[in-house]
Amino acid sequence: MADIIITNEGLKKLKEELDYLKNVKRKELIERIQRAKELGDLSENADYADAKEEQGFVEGRIQELENLLVKAVVVENNNNKQTVNIHSKIKLKTNNNVVEYTITGFNEADPAAGKISNESPLGKELMGKKIGDEVEITTPKGKVKYKILEIS
Repeated sequence: MADIIITNEGLKKLKEELDYLKNVKRKELIERIQRAKELGDLSENADYADAKEEQGFVEGRIQELENLLVKAVVVENNNNKQTVNIHSKIKLKTNNNVVEYTITGFNEADPAAGKISNESPLGKELMGKKIGDEVEITTPKGKVKYKILEIS
């Protein structure tokens, strides 16, 4: 059983989602299924079929979240500004662009919001590196070099 690296913020979000699914969404779906059953013939009842399908997805997600929480290992922010780690906010130079990312656990990654996973190709290469270090990753468009300008 491999540990899942997560921040306190990520753990909180997982717990909130699990609570919502178990205590709100699950009850809503049970009520929706019950109302659909009262309409009669289930073989031609699209609302019943939709609700049952959604119930399957919700129950699967609940199970997935419970498994994640069992394996979760919270990594505290050690405020290390010398090397890249989980929680690090980094400024990188690539080609003529400067980009900023925060390193997170895989389930918190949101590249559009500037959050990359420690397990992503770039995140893996950056872990443990220092200001001034360069890393190179292969992307679908070819090799890209990044230079670490700042760690905060």
